[in-house]
Amino acid sequence: MNEIICPNCKKAFKVDEAGFADILKQVRDHQFEEELQERLTSAVKLAEANTRIALQAELTEKDKELTDLKAKSISELAKLLADKEAEISTANSKIQNAEIVKQLEVSQAVKTIEKERDRFANELKIQKTETQLLEKSIKEQFTNKLIIKNETIKMKDDEIARLKDFKQKLSTKMVGETLEQHCETEFNKLRATAFQNAYFEKDNDARNGNKGDFIYKETDAAGNEIISIMFEMKNENDETATKKKNEDFFTKLDKDRTEKKCEYAVLVSLLESENEFYNTGIVDVSHKHTKMYVVRPQFFIPIITLLRNAAMNSMQYKAELNLIKNQNLDITNFEEKIDIFRKGFAYNYDLASRKFKTAIDEIDKTISHLNKTKDALLSSENNLRLANNKADDLTIKKLTHGNPTMKAKFDGLADTEA
Repeated sequence: MNEIICPNCKKAFKVDEAGFADILKQVRDHQFEEELQERLTSAVKLAEANTRIALQAELTEKDKELTDLKAKSISELAKLLADKEAEISTANSKIQNAEIVKQLEVSQAVKTIEKERDRFANELKIQKTETQLLEKSIKEQFTNKLIIKNETIKMKDDEIARLKDFKQKLSTKMVGETLEQHCETEFNKLRATAFQNAYFEKDNDARNGNKGDFIYKETDAAGNEIISIMFEMKNENDETATKKKNEDFFTKLDKDRTEKKCEYAVLVSLLESENEFYNTGIVDVSHKHTKMYVVRPQFFIPIITLLRNAAMNSMQYKAELNLIKNQNLDITNFEEKIDIFRKGFAYNYDLASRKFKTAIDEIDKTISHLNKTKDALLSSENNLRLANNKADDLTIKKLTHGNPTMKAKFDGLADTEA
């Protein structure tokens, strides 16, 4: 802020930098015009005064000569008078010519100043135009980069959401279905081809106060039971206030399996969706309850197939065992075959489990990579904002800071434009 005292009322008032610069510009413009006019007027008056003084001196000298020549003859005086008049006429012509020359010199000086003013004005306009174009170009570039960045972030967010949903459900389509309906539908798709002799129905027997969700049983042609599985299906919406754990249902499932005389117990669960232990594939929880497994819905059919095939192989070995006993063969060979089967089954189960785990790990790596890409794009926003602020702060005042020559030219040009 600058304090200015009014020359009329003698009161002080304050103006900001822009207002002070505007007042200073007006004063400079007015002073420049007054000084130019005063110099032109002074130059003309000085030339006229010098000419008049010279002529006055000549006239004085001539008058003196005329006085001296009064004694001469009239003819000589007339001649002298004519000569003097000619000289006076010549002097007047010289005065007029001098005035014309002075006017021409003044006009030439004014034209030179006007040319300088116009040149500075054109240079300032060109620089202003270049600055505006530069600012516009920078802003457009930053705007385009921000648009691309926002679109990329949106695409990454959509991809992350899709992968998370795929990781949780994989090939399972459960929109508008319950978990039980989904499992029953998946089984019925294969019932006529893969499970022709199998029983798979809801457990409606609640005589002892408890019942599971589904029972799977299969027998051979002779009516011998091959395998039996008690299924429990557990689903939990994201909006549920109290989150349950898979472990909370192990005891009840084991009790239901025992009461219904089923060999295996399987919990098909969507609980603890972020728990990697249950997302690796078929999870064996026999350390808590014998022959119990926890699977995600996408492994519902695979767990039945694995247990069923193992049971079928067991039936084959049982038949072979009876045959061996009847033929009085060494029981050792049978035990070796059983051991080979168990190792083969364990190997196949471990291989399948590791493949499922590998698939889940690759999905996790992809999600992690997309999150890092998103974070990198978000971190670039601050640098773009700083660059945009620098472009907005680009002004003529800052460009001329520390350059007195350019500052003087712009100040002079600003004075002439006003």
